[in-house]
Amino acid sequence: MQADLQLLGRAVKQAQYRQHRALDSALAAVGTTLAQWDALRAISRTPGASARELAGDTFQTEQAFGTLVGRLAAQHLVDRRPGHGRRIEHHLTPAGERVLEAGHRVADEVLAECFGGLPEVDRVMLLELLRRLNGAG
Repeated sequence: MQADLQLLGRAVKQAQYRQHRALDSALAAVGTTLAQWDALRAISRTPGASARELAGDTFQTEQAFGTLVGRLAAQHLVDRRPGHGRRIEHHLTPAGERVLEAGHRVADEVLAECFGGLPEVDRVMLLELLRRLNGAG
């Protein structure tokens, strides 16, 4: 049996879409969006990173990330500081740390539900397959 690649691509996109909608809806309860929480996660993973680096990590253009981080700075969740040359470094504020942590709790619950239909052994296999597909395995 051969997999229909268009059906496979659509199934991956459908799972991603369902997960993103559920996350975005649930994250609203802690005062953030999926895009904002993802930006906070990226900044937390690499404090001091530039907008270019963070845009790549969050699958956004530099312009879109710049707009997003501007909103996060206006909400006092992110601090932008001068770096070497023209580089602007990004750091979480204490308020940003709190929103990030609340988002982690929400995401853990939502993702447990999203992947709840798969036994643990299948989740491990799915993760391994996706890592290989994305070149990290």
